Amino acid sequence: MSASASLAMTHLVTLAELDEDKVTPGVLGFIVFAVMALAVWALMKSMTRHMGKVDFKEAPDPETRAADGEQAKPRP
Repeated sequence: MSASASLAMTHLVTLAELDEDKVTPGVLGFIVFAVMALAVWALMKSMTRHMGKVDFKEAPDPETRAADGEQAKPRP
């Protein structure tokens, strides 16, 4: 075997080895991310449904009621 072939083989062997410093998410990372995305989507959908049920009408202000002729109650 020539020197260049030997050098090429050593480079190929180092590419085939597992690099302990390299971190990849893999399939498990994708599954965890997908589950979290689905959970956020479900929570947003639930929040939208619950916010639709909220009644935002406020009780009339005591000063406004006094101007309309009703007696205002003193504030504590």
